Amino acid sequence: MLVDRADLSRRRFLEIGVVTGGLMLSLKLPLARASAAIDPESLAPNAFIRIQHDGQIVLTMPYVEMGQGTYTSIPMLIAEELEVDLKQVRLEHAPPNAKLYGNPIFGGIQCTGGSTSIRAAWLPLREAGAVARTMLISAAAQRWHVDPATCRAQSGEVFHEASGSKIKYGEIAAAAAGLPVPKNVPLKSPADFKLIGTPAKRLDTPAKVNGTAVFGIDVRLPGMKIATLAQSPVFGGRVTSVDDTVARSVKGVRQIIRLDDAVAVVADHFFAAKKGLAALAVEWDDGPHANLTTKEVVRELEQATLQPGAVAQNIGNVTEAMMSAAKKVEATYQVPFLAHATMEPMNCTVHVHKDSCEVWVGNQAIARAQEAAATVTGLPPDKVVVHNHLIGGGFGRRLEIDGVTRAVQIGRHVEGPVKVVWTREEDIRHDMYRPLFFDRISAALDRKGMPLAWNHRFAGSSVLARWFPPAFDKGLDSDTTDGAINLAYALPNVHVEYVHVEPPGIPTAFWRSVGPSHNVFVVESFIDELAAAAGQDPVAYRSSLLDKSPRAKAVLALAAEKAGWGRPMANRTGRGVSVQSAFGGYMAQVAEVEVSENGAVRVRRVVCAVDCGVVVNPDTVRAQIEGAIIFGITAALYGEITLKSGRVEQGNFDTYRMLRMDEAPTIEVHIVRSSEEPGGMGEPGTSAIMPAVANGIYAATGKRLRKLPIDPSQLKST
Repeated sequence: MLVDRADLSRRRFLEIGVVTGGLMLSLKLPLARASAAIDPESLAPNAFIRIQHDGQIVLTMPYVEMGQGTYTSIPMLIAEELEVDLKQVRLEHAPPNAKLYGNPIFGGIQCTGGSTSIRAAWLPLREAGAVARTMLISAAAQRWHVDPATCRAQSGEVFHEASGSKIKYGEIAAAAAGLPVPKNVPLKSPADFKLIGTPAKRLDTPAKVNGTAVFGIDVRLPGMKIATLAQSPVFGGRVTSVDDTVARSVKGVRQIIRLDDAVAVVADHFFAAKKGLAALAVEWDDGPHANLTTKEVVRELEQATLQPGAVAQNIGNVTEAMMSAAKKVEATYQVPFLAHATMEPMNCTVHVHKDSCEVWVGNQAIARAQEAAATVTGLPPDKVVVHNHLIGGGFGRRLEIDGVTRAVQIGRHVEGPVKVVWTREEDIRHDMYRPLFFDRISAALDRKGMPLAWNHRFAGSSVLARWFPPAFDKGLDSDTTDGAINLAYALPNVHVEYVHVEPPGIPTAFWRSVGPSHNVFVVESFIDELAAAAGQDPVAYRSSLLDKSPRAKAVLALAAEKAGWGRPMANRTGRGVSVQSAFGGYMAQVAEVEVSENGAVRVRRVVCAVDCGVVVNPDTVRAQIEGAIIFGITAALYGEITLKSGRVEQGNFDTYRMLRMDEAPTIEVHIVRSSEEPGGMGEPGTSAIMPAVANGIYAATGKRLRKLPIDPSQLKST
């Protein structure tokens, strides 16, 4: 999800204040609107550090931890410039406050997503650490009556070499807070980095291993009840009647709550609530979408691509170039609705009082969660307290606040706190899904098989049009077109159109890798088709089009080399390749694919080369890519949400399959050393692997599949 990037130049305004005997550095990003008052109560920073009198560094985190390593890599930025050990940095969850903790890349919305956390924090948090270090050195120098230039900071202390004096940060924090804020403090040279670029151990691992880490689903409060729910099986449906006679007799069931479009059972524990829910006899009015099917949605999108859409990009004259083609290549592609199916199902704990509300949840957009609770209760936002927690898988699902809304709707009818936990079936059947897209794409080739023109039109939902309407302008948004425009390839004539169509009766939302999860599959599959039409090697063909994008060309060459591209492979095995520019970085992947005689596909090995700019923690980069590849292979081989009679047909992991441990490929990640600003790493691996797998299937079987997920019946040996 990409909104026009804010100016992340080094023009920052830093403020200081004395807080409980320590030094507090507050960092105001371009979109912060607070006054310049020193009083901490009036500050409106985007992120801040607090140095306590005991020397501990407290970082209030504006980004949430979903397994991506944010709670290690972002503290590394502070610790690097502040010259402290990573273990000295303690984290606090940021409370809901978009003015204080808004993401500058998303125009100040308080959210974690779009692989932006490191990109948004890279300069601001390093600057904050550097300014703090400089002020602490100045305070120590004043105490010793020496030139600050003769002092240095190391391991949370200031040293004066000539006299042998040293002092801990905490002892001079208050004194440093009274000094003027230095301007234009130089940041450390990459050559002097001690932490950045090293494989730091995850700070959150011990708590996750020993069970002390608290995710949203782990919240326990005195007197808390547990609830689970059944929502209308058809989106837009309503409850018509409920017979709860049997449910009320279930031991532990305390309350049955009927809402307009859902029924909840409140009990002493989850299994009583689930058993009570199963005992309910509920009749539904399915509403206007009772007969909706996936085929109808596809038909609507397919028809929409026959009409012009909003022009996302136009270079040269595609119409004229098509007329001079030696060969034309045309294709249609289709990608399905996809569920998030996070390890931690949807959950939210609430305690609704007469004049206040408290919420415990793991959410990627915590300020919106507060707004949702305020809307349901009718309370002003400042009467709603939201506690954010670790998230057991986000992937965009927890950018939504429907789970908070449901919990507060239920909590209004419960005396005391109640935790609402969705069953896996409810989680999958009432997800908000990655949009289904239908694409028409064509190209004109010259006599050498090189592209003269590229014409691409696709139809589907715009998530940003709903989630952040200002970002949807003149029929376009940067999320939906990401990966379809501004390609790394040098194409002389390009025309890309998007047709905005919102399918009825099924909600759509951000899903890991968002726009590129669709567009990169189409673009990289079609580039492979052009190489085949030209009779050229897929890697060589791509490379010839990347002279103006040296970073993309370099990762392609590295991935191909490490994968042994060109070496012979066994019968019905093949290598597929993809290369992309997305999320501020460049990535190429080679997938080695085996297709059995009955059409079953197995990805044996994946080689990835990535240039994501400066790497903060290489272990995190590798882990992110490995996880994203597994996520993407799952989607390519199995992922699909289908509708029948308005109902989502999939309900658990038997019908919405995950890639299993014994199916996981060997994954190799090769990181290119780079001095460019960091790119995002949470999502690129997902979008890159899908076309690599499809192209590997073509190499293995000669059959081109343009629709996901892969249909094994089309790959059987004949």
